[in-house]
Amino acid sequence: MSFFASRPRLRGAAFAAALLVLGGNALAQTAPVAPVAPAAPELRQAPGYYHQAIGALRVTALFDGVVQLPRTQIKGLTPTAIDSLLQRRYVPEAPEGLQTAVNAYLVQVGGRRVLVDTGAADCFGAGLGQVLANLQAAGIAPAQVDDVLLTHAHPDHLCGVLGADGARAFPNATLWLDDTELAYWQGPDAEPRTPPALRFIVAQARRALEPYQTAGKLRSFKPGDPLPAGIQALASPGHTPGHTSFLIDGGDAQKLLVWGDVVHYHVVQFARPAASFEADVDRTRAIASRRQLLAQAAQRGWWVAGAHLPFPGLGHVRTEGAGYAWVPAEFSPLPKP
Repeated sequence: MSFFASRPRLRGAAFAAALLVLGGNALAQTAPVAPVAPAAPELRQAPGYYHQAIGALRVTALFDGVVQLPRTQIKGLTPTAIDSLLQRRYVPEAPEGLQTAVNAYLVQVGGRRVLVDTGAADCFGAGLGQVLANLQAAGIAPAQVDDVLLTHAHPDHLCGVLGADGARAFPNATLWLDDTELAYWQGPDAEPRTPPALRFIVAQARRALEPYQTAGKLRSFKPGDPLPAGIQALASPGHTPGHTSFLIDGGDAQKLLVWGDVVHYHVVQFARPAASFEADVDRTRAIASRRQLLAQAAQRGWWVAGAHLPFPGLGHVRTEGAGYAWVPAEFSPLPKP
C-alpha cells in the first residue's frame, strides 16, 4: 500500500502543503527540469611508451615529456634560413620555444634489460619526469632494470636515476658513464665551462651520481671498452665533452644506434647538420659528431633512437640533397613470441 493511500484524502492547498513537507518540494519536481550535464572527464593522454622489435632486440621507447627550445638558440644559420626550414613543418611552437620531446629507451638484449638515459625526474619542473611511470605502465618494474647507460650527464638524461625520495630509482642496476664525461662533471671545469644560466645543472648531476657511486654501482668506461650484452660505445663528443652514443646489434643485419643529443632541432639539423645548439660545449666537435653519425646511419641502414626526436623517436636516416631527412618508424605489431 502506498504512503498516500493510507492517509485521508487531501484537496487543494492542503494537498500542496503536504507534498512540500513530505517530498522536499515535490510539487516543484512535477514541472520539467532540464537535465544536469555530467562533469566532463579530465582528458588524459595515453601512457607514453611504444614497443619496437629490431631483429632480436625488444626496444621500448619511454616518453619523459616535452621542453621548449627557442629557435634563437640555433647557431650557425641566419634567422631567415631557420624560418625557411621550419615553414610548413608544423612543429608546435609556444612563446618559450619549439616543442621538443625528451625520450629514453629500454632495450632487452642478451638476456638483460638495459635502459639508455632516464629522463629529467624533478630537475626541470612541470612537463617532464614521466619515464619511471611510463616504464611501469609498460609492465617493467624499476628493479628489473640491469644496467643504465647514460649518453651524457645533463639533467634531462640523468636525473631520472633517482626516485622522488632521492634514493636510487633502479636499485639493482649498474650505472654506466663515459670516463671523460664523469671526470668533467665531477671536476673543477664543469661550472666555468657551463653557461652561467645553466650552472645549477652541475650540482644536479653530482647529486644524481652520488648514491650509485656510494653503493659501488657507478662504472666509467672508455670507447672500445666492453659494455653489457656486447653494446658498443661510440664517442660523439661536442654537446658535452664525453657525450656517447650506443650501437646495439640485434642480429640479421639489424642494428640500433641510440644517439642521445646528436640532434635537438630535427627539422633544422637533419637538413643542415652544420647548425649547432647554443648549449653545445664545443660546437665544432658537436657538428663533426653529427655529420659522422648521420652519414653512418644513412649508409648502413641503422635504426636510430633519438632523445629529442618526436616520440617515439625511432626510425631511420636517409640522404636528401646535401643533407639528410628523418624517416620515422611506422606503427607495427610485435612478432609473436
